[in-house]
Amino acid sequence: MEVITRLVGEKAAVIFSRSTCDMCHSIKALISGYGANPTVYELDEMGPEGEAVDRALVELLGCRPSVPAVFIGQRFVGGEKQVMSLQIKNRLAPMLMSAGAIWLWNGH
Repeated sequence: MEVITRLVGEKAAVIFSRSTCDMCHSIKALISGYGANPTVYELDEMGPEGEAVDRALVELLGCRPSVPAVFIGQRFVGGEKQVMSLQIKNRLAPMLMSAGAIWLWNGH
């Protein structure tokens, strides 16, 4: 968990991803579509540290699959199902605003 805490620290939005993951791409596009600029860690491009993060996501946070894993305001939000649920409930943008990932949102 230490490695995740270090990578997420002080960042408004973080996405752990794999460059070949279609759902990861969709979640990155969704969050970026609000004007956020999330910090993205492509685990398959990080070498041994990426493997350590992958293990921590599975073992400590229960992520299955391990990516995408989204943190907003240093808080673990979840994977694609949780992020999409927030989007459907119109709660994703307010969460991004509260974390300082976006500054303006028109509510639509």
